[in-house]
Amino acid sequence: MRTPIVLLHGVGLDHTMWGPFTRAAGHLTDRPVAAIDLPGHGGQPPLSRATTLAELAEDVLARIPDRSHLVGFSLGALIAQHVARFHPERAASLTSVSSVCRRTASEAAAVASRLEMGARDFPASVEASIERWYPNGSGVGPEWVEATRATLRANDVTSYLHAYRVFATGDADIGPELGNIRVPAFAVTGELDPGSTPEMTRRLGEAIPGSRTAVVPGARHMLPVQEADELARLVTGFIDESTGATNA
Repeated sequence: MRTPIVLLHGVGLDHTMWGPFTRAAGHLTDRPVAAIDLPGHGGQPPLSRATTLAELAEDVLARIPDRSHLVGFSLGALIAQHVARFHPERAASLTSVSSVCRRTASEAAAVASRLEMGARDFPASVEASIERWYPNGSGVGPEWVEATRATLRANDVTSYLHAYRVFATGDADIGPELGNIRVPAFAVTGELDPGSTPEMTRRLGEAIPGSRTAVVPGARHMLPVQEADELARLVTGFIDESTGATNA
């Protein structure tokens, strides 16, 4: 069997966010494609205490194949980067979708403010996320907007905040290690993503040796939903090229 593609979602979401991407990828590759729930999300038990990027990565490693092409979105990208750095035998390749990277002081302050808002008024923070991800004119159907809203609202708030704190600080943890990643790597984000910016993708490309980068014109944060076909084309193309279209 060909090496599978494993999809890791973002904070507050679950594996269902990958639905449009998985369908699109199914037309482009015969590799198995599987999305899992991160610790504290979806069908996994809520996080009852503060956690770390390393702990989240260890939990994921216990539930995925021995070797896979890792495709991480947002928080999932930080987890995938950690696996690629510290468990390279488990990562055939690394794709970081809408990933933060080495936030500046102002970028770190902005995400810290969103974390504070989540703790103070969780429903309002959900609506703020929806507005950032799916503003008027995004082209995303209302069914997907409502599905995302429902997933966010269903979170155990304490668990969400534990996970969001890792998202808010995880780039500082993995940032100094990016230069030691040796697996084939690709980073992609949306041109209009205000949080995981094209500049951050450029930083990733410069930090990870040999990494390729791409920016999808007109797209915002939720690339796997808003631009599923284009993202699937880019990701499967990268995997095929990096492995020579072999079973790897």
